[in-house]
Amino acid sequence: MSPTLILSLVAGYFIVLVIIALLTSRGATSESFFVANRNAPWYMVAFAMIGTSLSGVTFISVPGNVYGKSWSYLAVALGFVAGYLVIGTVLLPLYYRLRLVSIYSYLEQRFGYWSYKTGALFFLISRSLGSALRLYLVAGVLQLAVFDSMGVPFWVTVVVSILFIYLYTFRGGLKTILWTDTFQTLAMLSCVALSIYFMADALNYSFKQLIGTVRDSPMSQVYFSNFRDDKFFWKQFASGMFITIVMTGLDQDLMQKNLSCRSLGEAQKNLFWFTPVIVSVNVLFLTLGVLLYKYAAAKGLDLTHMPQLLNAKGGLDTDKVFPYLATTQFSLAAGIIFILGIIAVTYASADSALTALTTSFCVDFLNIQQYSEKRQTRLRQLTHLGWSVVLIVIILIFRALNEQSLIDAVYKAAGFTYGPLLGLFAFGIFTTRRLRERLVLPTCAAGVGLTLLIVTHSVEWLNGYKFGFEILLLNGLLIFLGLLLISRPTTRTEAAPILS
Repeated sequence: MSPTLILSLVAGYFIVLVIIALLTSRGATSESFFVANRNAPWYMVAFAMIGTSLSGVTFISVPGNVYGKSWSYLAVALGFVAGYLVIGTVLLPLYYRLRLVSIYSYLEQRFGYWSYKTGALFFLISRSLGSALRLYLVAGVLQLAVFDSMGVPFWVTVVVSILFIYLYTFRGGLKTILWTDTFQTLAMLSCVALSIYFMADALNYSFKQLIGTVRDSPMSQVYFSNFRDDKFFWKQFASGMFITIVMTGLDQDLMQKNLSCRSLGEAQKNLFWFTPVIVSVNVLFLTLGVLLYKYAAAKGLDLTHMPQLLNAKGGLDTDKVFPYLATTQFSLAAGIIFILGIIAVTYASADSALTALTTSFCVDFLNIQQYSEKRQTRLRQLTHLGWSVVLIVIILIFRALNEQSLIDAVYKAAGFTYGPLLGLFAFGIFTTRRLRERLVLPTCAAGVGLTLLIVTHSVEWLNGYKFGFEILLLNGLLIFLGLLLISRPTTRTEAAPILS
């Protein structure tokens, strides 16, 4: 694939997004930017959420991680089901009853000012880190496939990528994103299915042979029974459940889409239809992973001894396997499908995240509702630009530091930064106690620090135990216990707390 061809594909793709943005952002207001006027059809939200939930990390890392981790990630995906059930039956009714724009304003109503700001602050940290990691991935693919050969620095690739997102989201916000993400989800799903088809065809597999090959492969092992192993099935399942509760149910990005539905019933319908689809899509990604390594073996490629695929420690960087094979070994048509797929899934996640960061900062910290619509528009657009710059800076820092699989990096970062949200919301929903407000932020920070200390020394302190994605559970539990220590009973003269 020539750099000119790839650039043409990228340019054509963004032209389509800009056209959609121009058509959907006419007469945009703050309400349409933040919650799409609370008038979005549930089925549109459900479909758009697929691309937002997956991101380029899933597209690249889940197939790549089949090497070494087999299908252990399926346990995480099955845990998603339990997580979405909790969101649909506990959190969505709460958010709709309070008619929230920012879900973190619940914490203000339940506890007070400092709890509210602490929750919003940890969301901004969490989502900016997660979104930057996802964007880093697609920027790295474009750099490898196009810009390295042209002598273009990586930072230029990053700036241009985020500038494109800013251009098609800064006016319409969520109202535009529901349409662009619908288009991008369709493109991503088509690309995954076609990638599997092209590889199966290259390997001369019939559909029955394809299923049998994947089923019988040692890379398709799902159940791991060693409790100390970071692939232990039930540990992965529980992690998937709580990752979903926190990274969807307590995340302004994903909940912003759900809150755009016309009613609670439609939002729940959206979520419960979306759940089996997202699990099925992850099965497709894992299937794709097995085929990638089968394809490489059939081509006589020893991936573990190819310098361009190794990480700093000399091991196989599994995040590079799919991009390398797609851009150098696949047919032209399959390579084009890969480029379109990675762009679609990454920008479907990134554009939504940028809008959510803008929404949270405007509502939670600028209290934007107090201003005129003209003033709101100006503040909103400046904030949108500011978060674009923040993402650029984080990506460049991560470029210098990253040495591990991105799917691990994203979830481990989430374990530390979403833990305070899990602790705060759990304490608010499952207890009736009040908090000593000024101690909330220090307590959450101490919980994160203690979690980091335990995880770092778990092997020697816990008889060889290694933490995986369940870092989130440990962090949430420690912060819940910390909040219990700084809490007091609700007095008779105080209003009953808002629970569910």
